[in-house]
Amino acid sequence: MDLLPNSAPLATKLRNTLIRYHGIGESEWRVAKRTKDATVWRKPSEEFNGYLYKAQGVVEDVTNRIVDYIRPGPYRLDWDSLMTTMDIMETFEENCCVMRYTTAGQLWNIIAPREFVDFSYTTSYEDGLLTCGISLDYGEVRPNFVRGFNHPCGWFCVPLKDYPSHSLLTGYIQTELRGMLPQSAVDTAMSSTLANFYSDLKKALKT
Repeated sequence: MDLLPNSAPLATKLRNTLIRYHGIGESEWRVAKRTKDATVWRKPSEEFNGYLYKAQGVVEDVTNRIVDYIRPGPYRLDWDSLMTTMDIMETFEENCCVMRYTTAGQLWNIIAPREFVDFSYTTSYEDGLLTCGISLDYGEVRPNFVRGFNHPCGWFCVPLKDYPSHSLLTGYIQTELRGMLPQSAVDTAMSSTLANFYSDLKKALKT
């Protein structure tokens, strides 16, 4: 089990990595799924033998409220159907913490429940916010769960220039589920999960 990292350099490195992903040209992405709420693209990850996914859609709400529903806190468990438990293990500053969470089984339980321990950081970005995270090898792995690993992930949320009550939400996700899984099952699950994330988030913000 690793010790907790120094939060400030990790937060800076994570932010810079996400901003670099945000600058990747359109020609490098391939469409994986389109729905009325979001488009999901993917490209080979530089971090592991899987894909970096990009998801994007317009959400009818202000930036701060949307990010409050995404980052670690009281809202996320209420609406995210994939997340089954969430505990804040350590808090560094108001915008920086380590959380442990578990996810439900997917694809008729071909993908068994997973556990993650993530460092999470939220910071300003342009006129909006960036909330980002990366998994840590920290804490004991609990029985009945496979420990997954999130390589640098994050959500950029910025107000639309002409409609400030609407926000453009862009996510970058690269999750190594680990365990004995066919890659095709992982790819199917990731595209659908990201598209559903937008529709579930929009419903939650309206209630």
